[in-house]
Amino acid sequence: MADTAPLVIVGTGLAGYNLAKEFRKLDNQRPMLLVSADDGRFYSKPLLSTGFAKGKEADELAMQDAAAMAAQIGAEVLTGVPVSAIDPAERTLTLGDREQAYSDLVLALGAEVRALPWREQLGERLLSINDLTDYGRFRAALAGRKKVLIIGAGLIGCEFANDLSLGGFEVTVVATDPWLMPQLLPEPVAAAVQRRLEALGVTFHLGCGIRELAASDDALLALLDDGSEVHADQGLSAIGLAPRTDLAAAAGLSVGRGVLVDAQLRSSDPHIYALGDCAEVAGLNLMYVMPLMTSARALAKTLAGTPAAVSYPAMPIMVKTPACPLVVSPPLAGVSGEWQISGEGEDLRAVFIDQTGQLQGFALTGAAVSEKALLTRELPAWLS
Repeated sequence: MADTAPLVIVGTGLAGYNLAKEFRKLDNQRPMLLVSADDGRFYSKPLLSTGFAKGKEADELAMQDAAAMAAQIGAEVLTGVPVSAIDPAERTLTLGDREQAYSDLVLALGAEVRALPWREQLGERLLSINDLTDYGRFRAALAGRKKVLIIGAGLIGCEFANDLSLGGFEVTVVATDPWLMPQLLPEPVAAAVQRRLEALGVTFHLGCGIRELAASDDALLALLDDGSEVHADQGLSAIGLAPRTDLAAAAGLSVGRGVLVDAQLRSSDPHIYALGDCAEVAGLNLMYVMPLMTSARALAKTLAGTPAAVSYPAMPIMVKTPACPLVVSPPLAGVSGEWQISGEGEDLRAVFIDQTGQLQGFALTGAAVSEKALLTRELPAWLS
C-alpha cells in the first residue's frame, strides 16, 4: 500500500508549497497530497509585517487559493484538516476520522507563537500574527483603534512597530530585553535602530516586564514592573516562535529544538522528512526564508530519486525596518569572538571577528548596508 500511496506534505506555508513546486519540476507523475489545517491560501509570510503601511487587507496579500495551487502543482490539497497522529510503522496519518497512507511524508509544520499568560482572558485584545488568518483577525481588531502595545522587541516586534507606525498607529513596545533584537544585534547597532523608530513616534520600555495586563471595554492597561503604566487600545504579542514538534514527538521521532533531521532532511524514520521552521537541520534551526528555499530545492531532488544534502551558505537577513535600513548575518551559536563597530549616527558597520581573525557575522545599518555583498563573500558557510 505504501509503495502506491502519495507523497504527503503536511503544511501549506512557504515550506510546503515551495517544496511541492520544486518537486514538480523534477517529477510530474508521482501522486502528491498536501494537507493543511488552514485554508491553504498561498502567500509570502514576510509580507505580513509590511501590510499595514501599504493598507493591505489579508485577502490582498494572498496570491492564490488552494484550488489554484492544486492545479498549478498537480496535487490534491486538503484544507481545514488537522493531522492528529502519524503511524510510522504503517506509514499512515490520522486525518480526522480517516487514515491516509503515504509513501514518503514531509513535515512542513512551521512554528507556533509563544503564548503570554493573559492570552485567554484578553481574547481579541491581545493577538499574535503568525499567518494570514492571524493578520486578518488583527486588522479587524484594530478597527476604530489607534494605540497599539507590542510586547516583544525581537525582529518581529520591531518590524511590526515600524509597519504599524507607518500605517498611522501610535505604537509602544515593551520588552524584558535590554535592547532591540539582542539575539541578532550588538547594543550600539540596536540603539541606532531604536533612534530611528523613535523618530517615527514609537515609544520603548526596555528591560521591563509586565506585572499586570488588563482590558476594559475601550482600553488595554499594562502595569510594568518598574511601576509605570502603558495605556493602549490593542495588544500584539511578539515574544517569539517555537517549532511545532508535538506531532513528530508523539510518533516517536527524534526532536530537539525542532524535528531532528540530517543533511538530507531525513528524520529518525527513513520515510519521514522535515523542513522549514519546524526542522532542526544538522543542529541548526533557522527560521528564515532563504534556508527554507534552499532546503526545498535539496529535498525535492532527494524525493525525486537523486539524494541531495542541503548546504547553507551564509544568508544575511534583511530586516524590514525601513526607518533604519538593517541587514544582519548573526554569528552561529557557540562561535566565540567580539563585535567591532565603526561608523557614525545611523550608518554603522559592526563585524563579529573570531579568535583567529575570521569574520563570522555582521550587522549593517543605514548607508553601511551597501557593504552586504562584499562582507557576505567573506563569511564561512553555515552548513557545508
